[in-house]
Amino acid sequence: MDTQTTYYKTPIGTAKIVGDENGIQSVSVLDEDFSTALEVTESDIPECLQECVTQLEDYFEGKRNDFDLKLNPQGTTFQKRVWDELLNIPYNKTRTYLEQSKALGDVKAIRAVASANGKNPIWIIIPCHRVIGSDGSLTGYAGGIWRKKWLLAHENPVKQQSLF
Repeated sequence: MDTQTTYYKTPIGTAKIVGDENGIQSVSVLDEDFSTALEVTESDIPECLQECVTQLEDYFEGKRNDFDLKLNPQGTTFQKRVWDELLNIPYNKTRTYLEQSKALGDVKAIRAVASANGKNPIWIIIPCHRVIGSDGSLTGYAGGIWRKKWLLAHENPVKQQSLF
């Protein structure tokens, strides 16, 4: 089957979704504003990408904490191991690059792990935004640090304390 593409307008940019019957290959965020040029209706979304759009919509509406999609990211064996490990970081939690390296069994691979995180082709669904620097800093994010900050705040909203 040919690879299909659709677009979905999120609160932090237009998502470009690519995949086929074998799964989602990529979800990337575009810096350009395609909102006027891309009025995608539900009937325009290829069937193999509809569930991805629905689940992203639920995520941004605060109704979904995890994704249940068939994924088919393209990368090296090592990159795929790193991306699989990212899927183990729970919603509303973060992990440092060092912790990520330890989870993969090699603390010395921290730079390779960070590099693979940066090449993650499936934005949000494979949650590389949940990986932070050892000092708690929001280091490196292909979609822009402001988006990483937004996503982490979206997943962990500050609740107003009751005074009474």
